[in-house]
Amino acid sequence: MQDSQPHITVLEQEAVDALVVDAAGLYVDGTFGRGGHSAQILQKLSPAGRLLAFDKDTAAIDVAGERFGGDQRFSIVHDSFATLAEQVEQLGMTGKVSGVLLDLGVSSPQLDEPERGFSFLHDGPLDMRMDQTRGISAAEWVNTAPEAELARVMKEYGEERFAKRMARALVEERSKAPIERTGRLAHILKEANPAWEKGKHPATRAFQGIRIHINSELADLEAVLDQALEALQVGGRLVVISFHSLEDRLVKRFIRRHEKGDPVPRGVPLMESQLNKRLKSRSKAVKADAAELGRNVRSRSAVMRIAEKIA
Repeated sequence: MQDSQPHITVLEQEAVDALVVDAAGLYVDGTFGRGGHSAQILQKLSPAGRLLAFDKDTAAIDVAGERFGGDQRFSIVHDSFATLAEQVEQLGMTGKVSGVLLDLGVSSPQLDEPERGFSFLHDGPLDMRMDQTRGISAAEWVNTAPEAELARVMKEYGEERFAKRMARALVEERSKAPIERTGRLAHILKEANPAWEKGKHPATRAFQGIRIHINSELADLEAVLDQALEALQVGGRLVVISFHSLEDRLVKRFIRRHEKGDPVPRGVPLMESQLNKRLKSRSKAVKADAAELGRNVRSRSAVMRIAEKIA
């Protein structure tokens, strides 16, 4: 299916400028999407450079083949970036990667295609899987999960303060008829939300929580951060673009932990070189400028963090 509107890559040039430090290096684009970042990376690489991309979405894999199938420097894996260590090891490049880029969240085409089931604004089948070839759909989960689990996911991953009330409503409504479409799910959640935030659909947070759970987004992020650190060479860059506070908090804490080094009991004398510091932050959090915000409203929540491996 054709994308209903073109995908605009967020912080495209800023991310690639921060990432590419060696034109002949191996780079990883953990979320290919529609290839915006990959195209910019390839432009910066020499004939000796290589780019390994990942995406869960078969539509993204098709786009990658169409755009870059003839470029010998490019390859893509149809899987989560949580398999990064395995793929890099197969290439014999563990500890030799020049840069890893992670552009997190859901892409515009996924949001804009009603049949993908991500959006509360467009009625469609309640799916939400980034990879529709595996795993359970949001409909299967919403209609079978215990009430306590529904509430936990919406509260923990969606930061929804009325999660218990929404979970109760879901269980009540699914007893009448299965919840199979995004329109009905959005309506139930909206009716169960007693305090709407100005300028935000009352189902926004709950939808986010369900999507993150269905796609194991935070678990995959935690896994790939550790894997990226081991895959990178000294001097290699880790660049992560997050779109909500849960993701950014994980990334920020990860970088900070490896900047400080191993925890040391109070009073134990150690030299700076013994602290096992492995990362250095290369900038403060980067956000979209006014020009980009004017072009793409979805960039307003983007936060980019950049770190360099130092040991």
